[in-house]
Amino acid sequence: MSGVQRRNAVGVEVGGVMVGGGAPIVVQSMTNTDTADVEATVRQVAQLWRAGSELVRITVDRDEAAAAVPHIRDRLRGRGIEVPLIGDFHYIGHKLLTEHPACAEALDKYRINPGNVGFKAKRDTQFSTLIELAIRYNKPVRIGVNWGSLDEDLLTRLMDENSASAEPVSAAAVQREAIIQSALLSARRAEEIGLGRDRIILSTKVSDVQHLIAVYQDLAARCGYALHLGLTEAGMGSKGIVASSAAMGILLQQGIGDTIRVSLTPEPGGDRTQEVRVAQELLQTMGFRQFLPVVAACPGCGRTTSQTFQVLAKEIQDHLSSSMPEWKERYPGVESLSVAVMGCIVNGPGESKHADIGISLPGTGETPAAPVFIEGQKVATLRGADVAEQFKVMVADYIEKKFGQGARSAAE
Repeated sequence: MSGVQRRNAVGVEVGGVMVGGGAPIVVQSMTNTDTADVEATVRQVAQLWRAGSELVRITVDRDEAAAAVPHIRDRLRGRGIEVPLIGDFHYIGHKLLTEHPACAEALDKYRINPGNVGFKAKRDTQFSTLIELAIRYNKPVRIGVNWGSLDEDLLTRLMDENSASAEPVSAAAVQREAIIQSALLSARRAEEIGLGRDRIILSTKVSDVQHLIAVYQDLAARCGYALHLGLTEAGMGSKGIVASSAAMGILLQQGIGDTIRVSLTPEPGGDRTQEVRVAQELLQTMGFRQFLPVVAACPGCGRTTSQTFQVLAKEIQDHLSSSMPEWKERYPGVESLSVAVMGCIVNGPGESKHADIGISLPGTGETPAAPVFIEGQKVATLRGADVAEQFKVMVADYIEKKFGQGARSAAE
């Protein structure tokens, strides 16, 4: 996999999932349901978990939501889903966790924002209460700074100091420093109260790609805490995917980041699980994790007027994706499978030889035959109108032979 030297962060255990400490980079997501609606929240958490979210954050914003949390956990466990749940608290988290001990116990991690944990004289008291509760219930905490809700007192002080400086820097640089200081000062205070470093995760989220890169590079150089990466308010569709991938891809390549979320705005009525798949694809493309078999397919050109290779590539990809929940149990290691579905003779045979199993379909004017390669060797030439179905059968047979019980018994 990736040869990137990852930053050595302190490991934090979150409901059985390790973040940092050399563990694989963890994918997480967040529900957008009303947490007080137990059924809707359980349904969406289950969807995110099935898509591959290894941690799921839920909003806890009022008494009804806090009261629902233990019921959500219990119903998930009743379905065999033990994904760690993170409570997202703003403004009144100290009150909700104090008054709802069952919620405090049921959650696997608390996320608090130092920019709105309390204001003026109440800030330190309410922050301390949250940390003391985390200690009491033995829960890790993510101290999540967001530039949309930054501590105004801290920012004002740093701006004033910069104005009085003999060598003032840009306002953007001061804002980045305020974000970093908010996270580090809060983490230091949490440790003073008694929360261990192995119970603290930091995040410093902004919605600008270059600012995000700069903030995390500086933060990573100044601390050893585990870091959660995410471009906040990334946006909708391709814009959000590209922006998140560009920002986090650079940081991940530099070894920065222990857990990630791709914060996509769903289309109206859209699928919330898309952000999980994008996060997985980012980590897999960069060589950090292996989640799903890889299907290589050419983009098509004037030589590939037939849509057969496009249809087959999609069918294979969809079949592999939908089968993975079962296959992970039945075929250990199947996520490392690579399949090639190519559309003409130019790169088709060569690309197919690089895959575990590949097919090179005929392009315009080519002989109506499709050679199939397994582990670099040509094993068959398929012909006829049902080439796609023939190849799918060969893929299934290959998976059984390579990853099935017989293959494991032979290896043992």
